[in-house]
This record gives sequence, structure tokens and C-alpha cells, in this order.
Amino acid sequence: MPAGTLYRGREGMWSWVAHRVTGVLIFFFLFVHVLDTALVRVSPDAYDNVVATYKTPIVNVMEYGLVAAILFHALNGLRVIAVDFWSKGPKYQKQMLWTVVGVWVVLMAGAFYPVLQHTLRTLFGS
Repeated sequence: MPAGTLYRGREGMWSWVAHRVTGVLIFFFLFVHVLDTALVRVSPDAYDNVVATYKTPIVNVMEYGLVAAILFHALNGLRVIAVDFWSKGPKYQKQMLWTVVGVWVVLMAGAFYPVLQHTLRTLFGS
């Protein structure tokens, strides 16, 4: 292979990978959500049991992960739109990615307690 033709994987590649991974995770959540909601018509008792398992600390941490995936996917999607439709988008794609990451970190820090308060109270008391 000639020198300089192998893609080394910079920020653009990692944002592409993260966008696909978060999209698959969100799809998986929606699939499970439709299945567990449909369970109420089959067996209300089974539905109640499933919903009861959602009140555990492990699932609450997974909810925080879901918020993280949705938020990153949405913010990065806006960046992709800007890269595709703004004439200067490709030139500033790296700066826009770091802006997305910064906004994502700030918003995730702000969502930490509101999303995880049930788990924090369960583990550490009121």
C-alpha cells in the first residue's frame, strides 16, 4: 500500500463511529420499549414485573447512558447537517466536533443529579 493512503482515524472517524454506535443503542432501546409496552396487552402482571425491574439502580444508570447517547446523537447530527449543507462546514468540522463534545459534557454534567437522584438516594441515603 503506498504511503499516505491509509486512513489513520482522526476526529471525523471517531465522531462517525460514535454516531453509528449511539444510533444503534437508541434503536435497541426503542425496540425494547415497544416490546415491554406491548406486554401490557398480553399480561398486565408480567408488565408490572418488568416495570418493577426498571426501578433498580443498574437500570437507572442505563437511563443516564440513554440520555448521553440521545444527546450526543442529536448534537452530532446537527454538526453533520452543518458540515453537509454549510459551505464552510468541511473546513470547520473539527472545531464543530469539539464544540459538540463540550456542550455534551456540560449538559451531561447538568443531567447527572436529576437523572440519577433515585440511585444516589438508594445507595447513599436521603
